[in-house]
Amino acid sequence: MADKGTPERRTEPSEEEGGPALTILEHLEELRSRLIKAGLALIAGTILSLAFTRYLLEILIRPMGGKTPVALRPTESILIYFKIALVAGVVIAMPVILYQLVAFVVPGLTRKERRYLYVLLPAGTLLYAAGVAFAGLVMLPVAVRYLQGFLSDLITPTYSIDYYISFVTNLLFWTGVVFETPLVIAFLARLGVVTPQFLSRNRKYAIILIAVIAAVITPTPDPFNMSIVMVPLLLLYEVGVLLARLTYRPRASAPQKKPAPASGARAGSTTGTPSGG
Repeated sequence: MADKGTPERRTEPSEEEGGPALTILEHLEELRSRLIKAGLALIAGTILSLAFTRYLLEILIRPMGGKTPVALRPTESILIYFKIALVAGVVIAMPVILYQLVAFVVPGLTRKERRYLYVLLPAGTLLYAAGVAFAGLVMLPVAVRYLQGFLSDLITPTYSIDYYISFVTNLLFWTGVVFETPLVIAFLARLGVVTPQFLSRNRKYAIILIAVIAAVITPTPDPFNMSIVMVPLLLLYEVGVLLARLTYRPRASAPQKKPAPASGARAGSTTGTPSGG
């Protein structure tokens, strides 16, 4: 009989089941350590980015075509300066932050889940970076040029630096999110939520939805700029359909229970047998 005073030893799961089990306190201690390291990386990245924040600001306002944004509050300029430095610090520290996240999550994953993570993480990062680059290099210059020229004979465009930077960062962020569409489609297909046949059959509805999304994230109402956004979104949808064909796995159907024999038949089998003697 085991001694009740002896602490129970934790079992070591197999590699297929995941890493060794940890107690709640050990999980919290591990999480605290990872958060501290990620926070230190963010602070270091922000301090480093202060050296070229002015250069980044010049790049962001370059699409305005020589016009200078204005500051409506005394503290607006310095707040925007540190806001840009913080965003740049996040970008610089992102490899360390992702590493800390993966190092915290991976021990609890199975071997198959780890393979998915090692594929999805770099793929998602590249797609998001492609979306940000597309928004910054293609969408932003065209949008700012159009907005400045709209009713320019009646209205003189003058932008607050706070509003302009918020406009730019929102455009970059949401375009990067939309570029994750292929991974979302592949993930849903892997879970069996959607099928490649469903995606192909309902392509016309997907085109309508993409048009609505393009109209929302496009800062200008004209069809030309909207089509600039729609074309890559349609290509991303087709890539998602292709990935769905490669990753689709049907949902496992619940096992059907065998019908229980009728009570009358059971009774007949027991009472209908003649007794011996």
